[in-house]
Amino acid sequence: MEIKRIIDLSVTLRDGMPVWPGNNRVTVEIMSSPDGSVAEKYSSITHSGTHVDAPLHFIRGGSTVDRIPLDTLIGEGYAIHPEPEGVEITDQSLKKVWKDYFDGNIILINTGWDVKRSFSKEFQEDFPGLSEDAANFIIQHGVKFLGIDTLGIEPYSHRDFPVHKILLGKNIPFIEDLCNLQSLSEGKKYLIAALPLKIGEASGSMARVVALDIY
Repeated sequence: MEIKRIIDLSVTLRDGMPVWPGNNRVTVEIMSSPDGSVAEKYSSITHSGTHVDAPLHFIRGGSTVDRIPLDTLIGEGYAIHPEPEGVEITDQSLKKVWKDYFDGNIILINTGWDVKRSFSKEFQEDFPGLSEDAANFIIQHGVKFLGIDTLGIEPYSHRDFPVHKILLGKNIPFIEDLCNLQSLSEGKKYLIAALPLKIGEASGSMARVVALDIY
């Protein structure tokens, strides 16, 4: 197997970085010790930066992040760039870019939003996301794992989180706050690996996500 290129799709976790409005801030503090070694004290909620949402996040009794099968988190995947209707990526948005060979694989949704990263209403609240009919489209096409480069899988205005509940209720985990998806060719096959920290009984975790160009 030849790895032609490795594309990092993960946000760097930094002290005070932009997060979902109202969430605890990320803090990273350098801790020195008498023996001369250096370590860092890190604090955040598990849904910070590039992270995986497990079913337990919204589904009582749902699977936890440490129990998501590795063959869900690693596999053939494709980046798509659907055009939203307002702030909603609808089923029609997806139909316009969908290929039959996407079915059953990992799909990463490139909105271009990560380049707007800042403490601004635009980045933190005005981002596009899936509509409920788009979530059902994802289920109908057997997508096993999903990702998006915004702070949420659905628009910020969907405060009852229906898309979270639809997808997680069907045991489809997803990644939020990806970056660098513009480096992936739309519709090209990549090997995607999204590995969250193995935090026992957790509803989600920060993750290192990469795309390998091996095909």
